[in-house]
Amino acid sequence: MSQQILNVELRETVGTGSCRKLRSAGKVPGIVYGKGMESVSVAVNPKELKAAVAGEGGLNHLITLCGGDALDGITVIVSDLQKDCLRGTATHVDLHKISMTEKLRVTIPLTFVGTSIGVKSGGLLDILLHEIDVECLPSNIPEQIEVNVATLAIGEYIHVGDLLLPEGVKVLAEVKASLVTVLPKPGSAE
Repeated sequence: MSQQILNVELRETVGTGSCRKLRSAGKVPGIVYGKGMESVSVAVNPKELKAAVAGEGGLNHLITLCGGDALDGITVIVSDLQKDCLRGTATHVDLHKISMTEKLRVTIPLTFVGTSIGVKSGGLLDILLHEIDVECLPSNIPEQIEVNVATLAIGEYIHVGDLLLPEGVKVLAEVKASLVTVLPKPGSAE
């Protein structure tokens, strides 16, 4: 997983009015919190924030903070990113301080690769889960988990227990939970 850098400024004022003023000034209000530290209110540049969470890793990118006195150099992960529902712009960000030696829980997207035998014979690929929760060290966070569906015939399933996981990554879902199946063509007798 790649490490990103994000500049932060400390905020003296908090509250709704203060956050509105920050947004109108072109900044995104946020908070940094974590084990062994007091919560700290910050402001970030929206373009830098967007760049820090861009790409396949998304919100799971490890981010090193710059600036903000005591925050300088700490590693965080985005735990919540609120967006304006119409514009899609960030309105608030929660940054969680992490330790590189402690496991954490993150949600990883699933990527389905290949064309299944069942689809080639007229079936429909039905994806049941698009992401999955895992536990691992921050340095082991995968950007995605690939699921090869090439051998999947009509009526067959791929379950969580069938996933090929990177070393040090533990799935938190039930191993019998289904990820994907191939349904028969509508109107067929299968």
